[in-house]
Amino acid sequence: MPLIILSGYPSSGKTKWAKALIEQLEKKICLAKEDSNHLPGHNYKVIYHSDETLGISHDTYKDSNKEKLARGSQISAVKRDISKTNIVILDSMAYIKGFRYQLYCESKGMATPHCVVHVIAPIEQCLEWNSSRDSSEQWEPTLIKQLEMRYEEPNSDTRWDSPLFQIISNDQQEMIPIEDIWNALVLKKAPTPNAATTLQSTSDNTFLQELDRKTHEIISKILQQQQITSGDVQIDDYTIEIPMGVVSTAQLQRIRRSFINLNRMRTIDKDRIIPLFIDYLNGSLNND
Repeated sequence: MPLIILSGYPSSGKTKWAKALIEQLEKKICLAKEDSNHLPGHNYKVIYHSDETLGISHDTYKDSNKEKLARGSQISAVKRDISKTNIVILDSMAYIKGFRYQLYCESKGMATPHCVVHVIAPIEQCLEWNSSRDSSEQWEPTLIKQLEMRYEEPNSDTRWDSPLFQIISNDQQEMIPIEDIWNALVLKKAPTPNAATTLQSTSDNTFLQELDRKTHEIISKILQQQQITSGDVQIDDYTIEIPMGVVSTAQLQRIRRSFINLNRMRTIDKDRIIPLFIDYLNGSLNND
């Protein structure tokens, strides 16, 4: 009966992680069946929906009317399959918060829990992975960039995006948080503090504050220098390369949010935040 919504950029690895999640869930169901006490979840089955299974092509996202119809078909599929014994997985970008809210309302209407799994990957990594796919499965790079600009990131502070589980897609050590997902959806237990959104311990709050402060300072300095002149920006010993001469505040803030999301789940030396962020900025700007 629970609903799991996967969200992320095109070619970010959502389907790979969805398949891994299905495998882990089916193992948990089998273990529940084998127990003589018939543990919770023993009679569940997993149902999977994606753009591919629903016949939604990449080109659909070029046309707002077609995309609206596609979202309707996704909601209909979820609504049809939500039941007391089904775990429904929707593997889609789910990049609009209003869409995620609609799905949340469907699960709430059926008195069933839900969660969001946010698959995170830098846009340049998504473009690289996309180019290595079979030509028939590739997204148009310009469309990927457009969808990235329109993407509304899941926010654990909103009830329709909570509980929120984040997966760093290009981290070779990353694993599905299956125990937390199972506890939240099947055993109806709240995730352990911070397990859903971050692996930082309470003592690392200063790191998150530094991450926020230093990246904000870099963005502010870029905007200040752009008021004086266009072109590359020099900050101390570092150069931020501005390919088009000027970069918008919205674009800089989007890149900053992406960098923070990628690094909030791990600890890096505070002295490395600025050079790593500038490297990330240069990479992102040159791929836009």
